[in-house]
Amino acid sequence: MIRLLNESDYPRVCEIWESAVRATHDFLSEEDFLHYKEALPSYFPHVRLAGWEEDGLLLGFIGTSADNIEELFVHNDARGKGIGKALLLHAVNDLHIHKVDVNEQNGQAVGFYQHMGYQVVSRDDLDPEGKPYPILHLEWKKA
Repeated sequence: MIRLLNESDYPRVCEIWESAVRATHDFLSEEDFLHYKEALPSYFPHVRLAGWEEDGLLLGFIGTSADNIEELFVHNDARGKGIGKALLLHAVNDLHIHKVDVNEQNGQAVGFYQHMGYQVVSRDDLDPEGKPYPILHLEWKKA
């Protein structure tokens, strides 16, 4: 079930983020991982957060802005069960959001978005914080 998230969900959202990033972002230095982990809660008030919950346990979340998916993470123990796809389709079909930015070095995420109908439209050499993690800008092109 997808539901809107609030401040009381933030600790679990951070746990999901850490589990997912540890499993998929092996290109991050430990120093940068800790930097992003510390900064993560400051992003939440600036996005619309929705999460996938099963049996009272939050397993994944998506953060969206006006026209962009800002974050989509699924707990590593729940990957491969369609949760990411459901959250993505929620953004596309219900919120009409068709853009996403993804770390180029996160091959699993790039492959997931391309499989779901996204195409790369541009690339930045650095992430928004000026770190050497190239960002791909993708748009949903599925008919």
